[in-house]
Amino acid sequence: MRSGGQVCLPPPLVLFHIFRERRNLWMSQQSAAAKPSLQGVRIKARKGAVKAQAKHEPDVFRDQIFKHLENVPPSDFEAVTNKLVQAGSTLEFLKYADALFEILFVGGLLQPGGQYVDDGAPLSPFSVLNAKEPVDVADVKQYVEVMNKLIRRYKYLQRPLEQSTLPNLFQYMNRWPETQREKIAVAAGLLMAQGLASASCLQSLTKDHLVKNDLSANVIVLVFRSYLTIQSMEHLAATLKRGGVRDLLAFFPENKRDDKTLDEHFRKAGLPQVAEWWTKRQYASLKENVVKRLKEMLNNGDSHADIVNTIKEMQEEQPLPDTELVSCIWQGLISSVEWSARQDQNEALALREITNFADILEPFCNGPKTEVALINTVQVYCYEDTRIIKAFPQILKVLYNKDCISDQAIIYWHQKGSKPQGRQHFLQATAPLVKFLQEQESEDEDDE
Repeated sequence: MRSGGQVCLPPPLVLFHIFRERRNLWMSQQSAAAKPSLQGVRIKARKGAVKAQAKHEPDVFRDQIFKHLENVPPSDFEAVTNKLVQAGSTLEFLKYADALFEILFVGGLLQPGGQYVDDGAPLSPFSVLNAKEPVDVADVKQYVEVMNKLIRRYKYLQRPLEQSTLPNLFQYMNRWPETQREKIAVAAGLLMAQGLASASCLQSLTKDHLVKNDLSANVIVLVFRSYLTIQSMEHLAATLKRGGVRDLLAFFPENKRDDKTLDEHFRKAGLPQVAEWWTKRQYASLKENVVKRLKEMLNNGDSHADIVNTIKEMQEEQPLPDTELVSCIWQGLISSVEWSARQDQNEALALREITNFADILEPFCNGPKTEVALINTVQVYCYEDTRIIKAFPQILKVLYNKDCISDQAIIYWHQKGSKPQGRQHFLQATAPLVKFLQEQESEDEDDE
């Protein structure tokens, strides 16, 4: 529209409405048009979504395992191993690990409570429960070797074995007849000895319904006995420590939880090494308590007579062998000495301190064995703490003069009772003292 030779533009609001109408028209045309689609393309779902929607069917898994083993003789362990390894490439071993090990241990699936799943399915002809009777460790070991090879091929199977399957089997040990119980325990011990299972699985045996009637105590005997056919007692001790099994008394009924009962139980079962290990372990704990209490009383300035009485009271409550007791008393006393920064003063300091606390040692040096044990303790200490290594002969003189050790004990120690630590040095250093004591002894015999 022209007016006076100029072009007149529509106002901005009109332009806005025109733009909106054209935009809406274009969008309606686009939505009406047919959209392209993918023909013959399958969109793959995420693995996590598939697993979440998948049914848990252990009975189907069991039937598939049976299918793989149906034409394999149960006594052909190599063939069984090969078939199981092959099955792992198609079956979900990780998802059904518990079912797999239940089949290998007891021949079928277990329901809560330890009973077999009652669905009419037969038991597998290949399982630990089919091992020979009477139970032979070498025979059970063949079944364990199948599991060993299977776990080494599929390493993810080890965790469910030690964290789920074995604890569940132990939890229902009271459900199994004695012979079957023995086979499971022997197999578990062999698996632990080969590093395929942690000792933490034994914690299930500390439950109240299992410890009564000595069931748990007898089961751990079977586990330990099979373990020790492969490994040493030191190896077993380390395995128990890593597995958090610190108190063997927890496997005994409450009215039998004492060291004497435990010692007799394992010795009667033919496992004296377990009894001795436990005794040494308990002694170590008791010695720590004595040393700790002794240092506390010395720091508090208690009299030597009170210290002696306290140690005697501790001995009455939880006795240590005399040789162990005198050793830990020495350790507690010598550890309380505040050594000088100047090496030339430490020898004199040691002699002065030992002279001072000898009256604490003397009441407990009550025989030749105890006296020789004290000398050996001092020998090892001087060997390890070289600050007073040269003072060893003088320390023996102090202990001799204070009636802590006798001349016979010193002579016996010098002839055949010394420890290997620094032996030649200490024997040579004490040779003059021993010669003097021998001559004195000869003079006394002549006077008689």
